Amino acid sequence: MVNVKVVENGVQAKATIEQFLREGFTKDEVYLLAHHQDRSEHLTELTDTNNIGVSEQGVFDSMANVFRSRGDELRSKMESLGLSTPEAEQYEEELDRGRVVIVASKIA
Repeated sequence: MVNVKVVENGVQAKATIEQFLREGFTKDEVYLLAHHQDRSEHLTELTDTNNIGVSEQGVFDSMANVFRSRGDELRSKMESLGLSTPEAEQYEEELDRGRVVIVASKIA
């Protein structure tokens, strides 16, 4: 099961994450993505959510992200959480617009 929400800022992100937790997701199943790495790291720390790493993506994809553009990296990460390629592309466009994407995934 994968649930995705698009929000505008950290306050909305925190509220959305709390909603996912009330719905039965654990903190280990909630991921926050922002287009800019600094913003992503700051909001991930602020909201105490997970980073998408080797355990979610696998060694090959994690290593490949070093050579990918940020957009390609984000789409790859979203796909590793259970989103289809078209869904990942759609949400990456939201990230391009400065929004924040929160993914709650029971798959990863």
